Amino acid sequence: MIRSAPSNEEREVVRRAAQWLALLESGGASEEDHAMLQHWRDSSASHERAWQKAQQLRQRFFGLPANLAMATLDRPDKARRAALKRALGAVALVPTAWLVGRQLPLDVWRADLQTSVGEHKRLSLADGSTLQLNTDSAVNVDLGARRVTLVRGEIALKVPGRAALTIEGPYGRVVVSQSEVCVRLNDSDCRVSVVSGSVQLYPLQGPVLALHAQQQVSLKHDGAGPVSAFDALLPGWRDDVLTAQNQSLGDFLRELGRYRPGLLRWEPALEALRVTGSFRLDNTDRVLSLLAASLPVDVQMRTRYWVTLVPRKNISTKNNA
Repeated sequence: MIRSAPSNEEREVVRRAAQWLALLESGGASEEDHAMLQHWRDSSASHERAWQKAQQLRQRFFGLPANLAMATLDRPDKARRAALKRALGAVALVPTAWLVGRQLPLDVWRADLQTSVGEHKRLSLADGSTLQLNTDSAVNVDLGARRVTLVRGEIALKVPGRAALTIEGPYGRVVVSQSEVCVRLNDSDCRVSVVSGSVQLYPLQGPVLALHAQQQVSLKHDGAGPVSAFDALLPGWRDDVLTAQNQSLGDFLRELGRYRPGLLRWEPALEALRVTGSFRLDNTDRVLSLLAASLPVDVQMRTRYWVTLVPRKNISTKNNA
């Protein structure tokens, strides 16, 4: 029987169940967290089904009751506690990956190179090219065929020599030679931004397009969109930096959320506040603290994985950073 593709809502329910499982297995859940989990489970039959599946998978993969594992953490041997915490990380990871993996293309989990949320990789290829993977990304590399296939997320590719490398994706191909390019795969398009040099674009439909330094374009199923000026702030992730120039707080937090595991939410009243600055991506907690110091917002951190920004009491949210 062929199953229909899961909806975005179904994907989100599965992700939430996986995140709850990871939090509880980490040993960092408070009484409030347990109450919130119970409320989440009770609020929808689909939530409860996803949670039961998560529990079944933990037992199938490891057969270790969570209460027994957490009791062991209370033993005085620090080395034993540290080792078991690492093991519990794996306990949380495998069911989480399995649950979410069932909702994602299989190619993501078979990819040659991957990064997790918040991770950044830089690799030197045998031909002298440099490949960087941004957060939550996956690629396949075939140097024999001179091909890099973007499966998920975002990459930067710098090819110093004349021998071209081709970036392939669901919306077309990008041929890179003596140039540097950033390619980001979104839900409904693929954004190509040229940092230096020139590249050739082969959309699924429409004519071949030459894209030059400081230009960018979106590729879709029906071809390439209009060419626009390159946003020089976008590729800051290559240096683990997120830069904003008079950006709305909502847009900034949506981008920051790509680098942070768990839930990052904010009240609608904060959406239009403006943000300017450069922020290190290797410590997103610090970024949230800086926002609270420069904007009329409070950061409510229920857990490391459940954060909400709310208006600061008695201060107008019309102020800017």
